[in-house]
Amino acid sequence: MADVKQPSARTRKARETRNRILAAAQELFIEQGYGVTNLKEVAERAGVAVQTIYFVFGNKRMLLKELVDVVIAGDDEPIATMERPWFTGALAAGDAEGFLQAYVTGVSGVLERVAEILEVLKTAVAMDPEMAELWPSDRDPRLAVQRAAAEALVAKPGARAGLSADEATDLLYGVLSPELYLVFTRQRGWAPQRWREWALATLDSQLREP
Repeated sequence: MADVKQPSARTRKARETRNRILAAAQELFIEQGYGVTNLKEVAERAGVAVQTIYFVFGNKRMLLKELVDVVIAGDDEPIATMERPWFTGALAAGDAEGFLQAYVTGVSGVLERVAEILEVLKTAVAMDPEMAELWPSDRDPRLAVQRAAAEALVAKPGARAGLSADEATDLLYGVLSPELYLVFTRQRGWAPQRWREWALATLDSQLREP
């Protein structure tokens, strides 16, 4: 069996630098907002030269886009959401109850990471036409994920009789939205666990047979 090739010291250093830049950008975008934050501030917080940010990401727009991608995934591995273990594990559940428990748990983990940075993205898209081209409002990638989940759910034992994939998609998309998550956890002060329990109970009542 061939040995797995380990990344070189140079590759590891480049990855560490990239992650420091992303972490600094996330902090500043959330603290100050996308429009106010400049790359010089990001560079200072990350401990790198501004030219390094331009070399790695190109510009502030691409920095935010890369940041959103990484925060959604939870790492910088090139694995799509629907190929992630939390998603495939939910699909493998034997019934609707098991699916919802696994799926809501998985999505809540994503929302804990991503809800605030998606608010930053929404503002950036509204104020920057070129940013809007990178994230067109009529092609929300969350919708495709929720649609795939809904189609799996309605085919499982225990799903509510007569439940369509369209209705299930709408309910998953709405209840598990970052906007609603922030209403409860940021504006109303709920702990993430309390929100998770509420979301599961709400979806359970709407999507499963009583």
